[in-house]
Amino acid sequence: MSKSLKQITLRVQSPEGTKRINIDPTDTVCSLFEKVYEEFQLNSFGFSLFKQRNHKDELISNKSKSVSACGLGHGDMLYLAPVNGTLLWNTPTTSTADSNPVPMDVTPSTSKGLPSTSTSAASIPVTVRPVTTTEIDDVDEQLWKMDGKIQRKRDEKLCKHGANGCCVHCSSLEPFDENYLKEQNVKHLSFHSYLRKLTAGVDRGKFLQLEDISCRIKRGCKDHPPWPRGICSKCQPNAITLNRQPYRHIDNVVFENASLVERFLNYWRSTGHQRLGYLYGRYEIHADVPLGIRAVVSAIYEPPQESTRDSINLLPDEREPLVQELAQKLNLRRVGWIFTDLIADDIKKGTVKHVRNIESHFLSAQECIMAGHYQNQHPNPCRFSPSGIFGSKFATVCVTGDDKNQVHMEGYQVSNQCMALVRDNCLVPTKDAPELGYVRESSDKQYVPDVYYKIHSADTWATSELRKYT
Repeated sequence: MSKSLKQITLRVQSPEGTKRINIDPTDTVCSLFEKVYEEFQLNSFGFSLFKQRNHKDELISNKSKSVSACGLGHGDMLYLAPVNGTLLWNTPTTSTADSNPVPMDVTPSTSKGLPSTSTSAASIPVTVRPVTTTEIDDVDEQLWKMDGKIQRKRDEKLCKHGANGCCVHCSSLEPFDENYLKEQNVKHLSFHSYLRKLTAGVDRGKFLQLEDISCRIKRGCKDHPPWPRGICSKCQPNAITLNRQPYRHIDNVVFENASLVERFLNYWRSTGHQRLGYLYGRYEIHADVPLGIRAVVSAIYEPPQESTRDSINLLPDEREPLVQELAQKLNLRRVGWIFTDLIADDIKKGTVKHVRNIESHFLSAQECIMAGHYQNQHPNPCRFSPSGIFGSKFATVCVTGDDKNQVHMEGYQVSNQCMALVRDNCLVPTKDAPELGYVRESSDKQYVPDVYYKIHSADTWATSELRKYT
């Protein structure tokens, strides 16, 4: 046998995947760090190893202390995390189009009936921002401590017990109860209801791991030359089948007052050109949905931009650091972005055209790419993710015309599948049809996994490879 019988195997989990490290129990902890560095092909030693998934019980590098002295044994799992946001891998920049947008409720304070336009948002490079902390958001901490049960009153017709009794007709329901959600017309589970559903089994979520989808080849495979000269099933990313995401991270967007939206719309009223802005506010509990979250918008910041009747082009913003600093001091954060898509129908009546509907599209491919770009920039801290992040709470709000030809706001989030395809530069919009996106073909510079979708016919589900899709 080539491997020493004395050696033990440790599993090390990182944002880029899990690897096995073979090491002698008498080797120093410093040697363990060096082997992890080599196995993961890291750029620097700016990382830490933890014995627990929540990044507690850190393993300190030591040249005198042995691996066995740290209580590590064969098969133990360690968790790798960057220190102070260190980039351990070379992260490619990307830009791209969307998969299924997840709709949300938007509650504007008010807004007068005005005209509407078709907008394609500006294309800018996507930069994945590393998360430097796994600190959970306050609203998530509050919801995690809540019971989440849906309380029901005693049914006078069906309940045969006294006032202090309880039966199947009046007992509390789980927040993910399908019948209750259908009765309340709730199409998507809140994210915390989804977590409760995953942790409701016998193991109480002990082995639950939420990992973001990856469309990139896993690095470090030594069984063959690197792509494009070789690829294998171990390093090849899985094919993606597009499907409806059952949950959403944000359930509602509300503006603190009507003047926020009115001031934002003034630019379109005076010029007829489209406008884009960033939403600053906070997240809080949304009581209308079990364990729901809503974004409360307190301010809209309009960055430097050039716009026309049909397009918006973002310009470099020198004031962005100042805006971020002011928002932090006011306990505000960037919770979403908003853009207009308004075309005047009858100026005298103040009506706008209804251009976004089931016959056309709700979000164009380019807008979905932008939504995915922003969601990747603002990841959601999650206790059940090995990397510390999963999905995003960042919202997209489109101001357009409704079926009554009045100004209307609609809120969306793109799915985690779309975020992955955007992050890994797999999608582009099409020129001739704004509602269609195009999946890139694999090249010698980039491998693109197959993307599939399902079509429901009268008798069967047909699965086809996707290259263009709505």
